[in-house]
Amino acid sequence: MKNLKTILTATALTLGLFTVTFTACTPDPCKNVVCANGGTCDANGACVCPAGFEGTTCATLSRDKFIGVFSGNETCTVGTDTYAVTTTANSDATKFNIQNLYNQSTITALASANGNAFSIPSQTAAAGVTVSGSGTIATNKITITYTLTDGTVTNTCTYIGTK
Repeated sequence: MKNLKTILTATALTLGLFTVTFTACTPDPCKNVVCANGGTCDANGACVCPAGFEGTTCATLSRDKFIGVFSGNETCTVGTDTYAVTTTANSDATKFNIQNLYNQSTITALASANGNAFSIPSQTAAAGVTVSGSGTIATNKITITYTLTDGTVTNTCTYIGTK
């Protein structure tokens, strides 16, 4: 009986030691990962960024790559034009303003950045003018596809500009 008690005690100690050792050998992949701006660490130790942020630690604003002056050409269902648009930061960290859209200084659209793409939700961009659309950026080239209407005439355009 004494041998059985010794064997059971030894077995329990071995199992306990194995459990502690095994647990200690499984490192926490998020132990040294700090994700900024509300990002969360996934099971692989990588940051998952909220909309509007990117990078290995979510420290980069997605919209930053869109900010600047772009010179380019526009092709519309009604006409073509060559001009510059200026994109500026908005007070909302995930958004930016597109100024001089349609080569009209009075038309400014608000866009929401997400990675290398953005959306222009339907909005009043100037008195009596509604705009909606989307776009992308690749290095220093922006493409904006949008529809503009003044209540009477609707025009769909694609602007391609270089910073």
